[in-house]
Amino acid sequence: MDIKETTEDIALRGQVRQWLRDQAPVAEPKTLEERREWHQRLHAAGFVGMTWPREFGGQGAGPMAQAIVGAEMAIANAPAPINLSGLEIAGPSLMQFGTEQQRARYLRPILAATELWCQLYSEPNAGSDLASLGTTARRDGNVYIVNGQKVWISEGPWADYGVLLARTDRNAPRHKGISCLIVDMRSRGVEVRPLRQITGSSHFSEVFLSDVCVPCENLIGAENDGWKVAMAALAFERGGNSLARITRYQMAFRKLVKTLSKLNMDGRPMIADHGIRHRLGIAWAEIEVQRITALRLLSLAECGEDLGGLPSSHKLSYSEFERRFTDMAAEMLGPWARLVDGEQMSELLVGTSSAEPGTWAHATLWSRAVTIFAGTSEIQRNIIADRVLRLPREPRAV
Repeated sequence: MDIKETTEDIALRGQVRQWLRDQAPVAEPKTLEERREWHQRLHAAGFVGMTWPREFGGQGAGPMAQAIVGAEMAIANAPAPINLSGLEIAGPSLMQFGTEQQRARYLRPILAATELWCQLYSEPNAGSDLASLGTTARRDGNVYIVNGQKVWISEGPWADYGVLLARTDRNAPRHKGISCLIVDMRSRGVEVRPLRQITGSSHFSEVFLSDVCVPCENLIGAENDGWKVAMAALAFERGGNSLARITRYQMAFRKLVKTLSKLNMDGRPMIADHGIRHRLGIAWAEIEVQRITALRLLSLAECGEDLGGLPSSHKLSYSEFERRFTDMAAEMLGPWARLVDGEQMSELLVGTSSAEPGTWAHATLWSRAVTIFAGTSEIQRNIIADRVLRLPREPRAV
């Protein structure tokens, strides 16, 4: 493992940092079109989809290059690109399993964010236990007739297309008989309903599909083999490229220290309290562990190594840390957690460019989602037990 930056890495970091100084918007993009316009500026500069092959509009760069861009954007508190479900899930899935026609049709619009995507996986009774999904896709001539309900869909209201998992063989075992389809979100029978969250925003939505006609040419991979596509997509989402998220932790930590230096407790700055300093020290040590782990995964990915269950270990670690970190900050700040001198803390941590309100209180609420998306902490522990520790499976109850 080599976690040192190369001469090329250092040069790229300087290039990105200067570009962001010159080009980053002063105010956070609010509307969908403003977010799309910012994405397209990033794309024109070559900072989106850098690891994608050149034939699909990328640069064929290694994972470290994209990680450096993400980290510098976090340092600059620059808005994230839009269309993350397309960039991180749909696009890589199509590159690995799609047909030549599908790649030619969809990949470049994903990169340019001229077409936006969502992921239609979870259901009311099939979240962590995704294999128990009930949405069906019945083949009828040249189309599949899709019926079912999906939930917790990020960016559903404005997505043009969705990557859908549906059961195409009801008689097959749970992990078999599932297929992956491209759904036009403007199709007749598709209804998107925003969900109001504990944060007060509506980042997620639920999607109802009633006799939706999906052309058979929209099948990704083989029929009844969608579980393979889904697991690959979830691996892309968990990823080994979390350096930007860890950089956001570092930035948020420094802002927390700055805030605690300004606020007084018992007539002296809160930062002078021994207990608070002790807890901050532990938090910074944990952030360093997350950073080194992220660099380790990037180093392995640069070498083309199979990461196996390591992304699950890292996802479990950073998501549980983020929850502890935001809880600690909210506890230290008390009522000030709802203000934080106007600092955009949750946007800094989450990096969604969602124009949601930004306080430590909001970040604390949002951190609950981090332990759920891309597979809950419980699911990650199961993966680690199975693929990393090789523990025997429990016998099924008779």
